[in-house]
Amino acid sequence: MIMKQDVKENKGIVTMGGNPMTLLGEMIQVGATAPDFTVVSKAGVPVAFSKYKGKTIIISVFPSIDTSVCATQTRTFNKKAADLSDNIVILTVSKDLPFALGRFCAAEGIDKVETLSDYMHSEFGYKYGFLMKENMLLARGVVVVNPEGKVTYVEYVKEIKEEPDYDKALEAAKKSL
Repeated sequence: MIMKQDVKENKGIVTMGGNPMTLLGEMIQVGATAPDFTVVSKAGVPVAFSKYKGKTIIISVFPSIDTSVCATQTRTFNKKAADLSDNIVILTVSKDLPFALGRFCAAEGIDKVETLSDYMHSEFGYKYGFLMKENMLLARGVVVVNPEGKVTYVEYVKEIKEEPDYDKALEAAKKSL
């Protein structure tokens, strides 16, 4: 992958194992209009974020489905999705290859969240400020977008090995309906 020129670097936001990481791109802020981006479904098909316009969207972001915390994050949001309105969509975004996401979902019975990959162009990572320069994976966090396309909640998890605050994200999503 070729790194983009003149990309903003954000330091001191997240750590991995206590080591500071550099986030690339513009960090998304509450109140901002959520930028459109294209990622790849577990079936290998491009998916535009604009497909979900008019719904409340929870974007669960993590480095790799093949780590315990990332797997737990996906399982937790999948379980909590069962109790949510049909007007709330939960997307997971990572740099995993689509077939790895498909394998995980099949093995774990993940059927209430959509797993998406930012592996090809890191478009989500750059536009939302989650791409880590040191390893080109996504940092852990959650973004909630209301039906009008405005960001209502953002969490960049300080230590990558920690889980996000599920309750705050779900509360923000419910208030966005």
